[in-house]
Amino acid sequence: MPAREALTGSSGHAAVPGQPGAPVPTPPPPSPVQQARWGDIDPGSIYEYIRVATFAVGPDGLISQWSERAAEFFALPAAEALGTDPVTALVPREHWQCGRARLERTLAGEEWIGTTSYRDPDGGESLAEIYLMPAAGGRGAGAGGALCLAVDLGKLRRIETDLAASAAVFGQTPSGFFLFDPELRLQRVNRAFAEAVGLPADRLAGRTAHDLFVPAEADRLQAALRQVLASGDPVVDLRFSGGLPSRGGERRWAISLYRLTGPGERPIGVAGQVNDVTSRLVAEREAAGVRRNLALVNEASAHIGSTLDLETTAKELLDVVVPQFCDLATVDLYSALLSGESGPALSGTVGGAPYDGSGELRRVAVSSVVGDAAAVLGTDTAAYGELGYGSRLAAAEAGGMLCYPPRSPHARALRTGRSAIPDPGPDPLLRSTLVVPLVARNVVLGLVQLSRAIGSEPFDARDVAIAEEIAARAAVCVDNARLYRREHERALILQRSLLPPGNPEASGLEIACRYRPSSNNTEVGGDWFDVIPLPGNRTALVIGDVMGRGLRAAVAMGQLRTAVRTLAMLDVEPAEVLGALDDIARGLGDPGPGPLPGYGRPERPVDEEAVEVYLATCIYAVFDAVTRRCTFANAGHLPPVLLSPGEPARMLDVPPGLPLGVGGEPFEEVTFDLPDGALLGLYTDGLVESRKHQLDEGLLAFRLALQNGGPVLETLCDQVLSELDPHHGEDDIALLMARVRAFPEDAVGDWKLPPEPTSVAKARELACGWLLVRGMEELVDTTELLVSELVTNALRHGRGEIRLRLLKDTAMVCEVWDDGYAQPRQRRAQETDEGGRGLQLVSLLAERWGSRRTPHGKIVWFELNL
Repeated sequence: MPAREALTGSSGHAAVPGQPGAPVPTPPPPSPVQQARWGDIDPGSIYEYIRVATFAVGPDGLISQWSERAAEFFALPAAEALGTDPVTALVPREHWQCGRARLERTLAGEEWIGTTSYRDPDGGESLAEIYLMPAAGGRGAGAGGALCLAVDLGKLRRIETDLAASAAVFGQTPSGFFLFDPELRLQRVNRAFAEAVGLPADRLAGRTAHDLFVPAEADRLQAALRQVLASGDPVVDLRFSGGLPSRGGERRWAISLYRLTGPGERPIGVAGQVNDVTSRLVAEREAAGVRRNLALVNEASAHIGSTLDLETTAKELLDVVVPQFCDLATVDLYSALLSGESGPALSGTVGGAPYDGSGELRRVAVSSVVGDAAAVLGTDTAAYGELGYGSRLAAAEAGGMLCYPPRSPHARALRTGRSAIPDPGPDPLLRSTLVVPLVARNVVLGLVQLSRAIGSEPFDARDVAIAEEIAARAAVCVDNARLYRREHERALILQRSLLPPGNPEASGLEIACRYRPSSNNTEVGGDWFDVIPLPGNRTALVIGDVMGRGLRAAVAMGQLRTAVRTLAMLDVEPAEVLGALDDIARGLGDPGPGPLPGYGRPERPVDEEAVEVYLATCIYAVFDAVTRRCTFANAGHLPPVLLSPGEPARMLDVPPGLPLGVGGEPFEEVTFDLPDGALLGLYTDGLVESRKHQLDEGLLAFRLALQNGGPVLETLCDQVLSELDPHHGEDDIALLMARVRAFPEDAVGDWKLPPEPTSVAKARELACGWLLVRGMEELVDTTELLVSELVTNALRHGRGEIRLRLLKDTAMVCEVWDDGYAQPRQRRAQETDEGGRGLQLVSLLAERWGSRRTPHGKIVWFELNL
């Protein structure tokens, strides 16, 4: 039995001579050859992979024995094959002579191995490898016959090719290959796998996964092997990590497993490929970091700068970097930037001395995921200098003012425009801090401070590059917001300077007005209103809106307002005023012709695409305090609202007309009688238009607000704005409200005189008597002289009936009407002239005087202070 024991092996421990009972190492597991049993049938025989046939030829040269494989190989049953000539039965006709000669030599005792053609079962011609062996046991030549073994050469060559390819893959590929048998023991490995696990290939045969890897990862691999062996589904790119018992260091592996099958889909083992992807994992982590950084930069480009507000832009910057890039961040901007001014230039000077970076900054934004940012930052004595802890806390909060010490890393970054990584010191919360200056157009705007908490990776060179890229993009947005703020402030100052200061006074009207710019910090608009006193206790009420925004709209508004005032002083009718404004608006966008020909340069052609179009809406109304009549002309503006006592508020039916700047259509006038106590409301579209409701809804809300408002006009304006503008203004709003205050009956004296010389004396008498009754004795002498001059001029230079009217309001106004169209003109009289000095007296004695046309003549008037 010793041979059987050597064949099968043994288990347990054997005693060593001289050391009774001493344990010895367990021998390696038996090889597949040692495990085999005599007489066992291996279902994976080679004959299942190749086509083989055997038959015997008798001494007479005829087939004497025919196997089942031969019948299958040649598609010839035994009944037909036995007793036939093998050459004629199996070999094509053209090879009979050669075949007969070869068979005879074999029967004579000569062994032969070669190839020959044969007819396959499909009726075609195939190539076989033939083994002809003479049979022993007979006497004389051919006494024993011959044995023939035929192998299909095509399948044999394919097996040889597969074996060569398998050997090449195992022996030459840099990847590790292995084969596990159905008992999940290694059968074969290549050199790359052996080198990877650090053991010779001959010592790996028969080992399991637990002999190679740490237990946790070995269990995962063993489970995957069982799954593949049972299901046949491959497992691709199975990742596991850990050290090898035979080698030190942490490694990362990628394994792909495939089931090996034999004939009949019988599992015969598992093949696998293993790659050490430790370096690939490092590269993947770096690539993931690069992708993450690029995504961060892309997010910064898309997110930062969505508005033109400095504080919002700074907060958008922190939204991008916290917590994706750091745990705590702040943005400090120079205080001058908040008013639209510029910061210091790089390597510039302040007051003639080199700039040291210690200018005053304001902390405009703070973001943190590590608790109270002010408490964390307030411990940084290097950044805040000698300030006490309370002062450092105040400076560290959003809105705090601070100046970095000249020798601090922050001041150095501001001075040089280069990033710095200051030493965090003994800070218990911060691991690393990065200071990045905000520089745009060679001007330092401030800095961004980024900090990472304990437990995070410190900032490295790559992080610095990413932070600088994000800061550079943010700096451009911050500078754009600064430039916009400067333009916005200037445009707002210009616009407000063109509006009437306070609540202007008007004869026969109580005035209240409001202007509210858009509070979403967009560009300034072109809304305006004006109250213009006119002769004869009349008042021009104007409200308009230049289409567009920004400085351009504000300048256009100023030009139109100035033009309105100029035209109003000429006492032009409302429709004519709008007609002249329409011409002016169209001229605003006209760049004008180039230099005249013949003056050194040819005339410059007008670029029609460069011509800007200025459009505006406007309502111009003239209210007569004596008659309480108001004449309107409209250029595309929203209609005015009238609230009469005891009646609901209504929209006045004023012809809308075309906006200013369109041209082509005349403007219409319409006149309304306004009762005493009536309230007139003029407004721009920002009050009633909104993205949240229709225009009709806004107009209805405005009318209801007027009806339900209080009697005090100033309070009513505030109530209207609070009710109709709850969202703090999507657009600029201009609101002008006027309440009619009728003159007392004794405040007006009105007489008609015939065109006779005696009317001069009658006019003096009427005027003086009217003044004395009303207690204005101090004006009697002057009024008497000036009335005499005006009535005399009406008799001399006019025609028709003469009308005299005296008005008492904040001043005393005298008006003389006649039917003549010729306007009086003051001239300088010569010493020898007998006349021509009357208007000079009027100009010297009256506060103001003038004349205006009427539909049937003219009015000459003067005004005296009470």
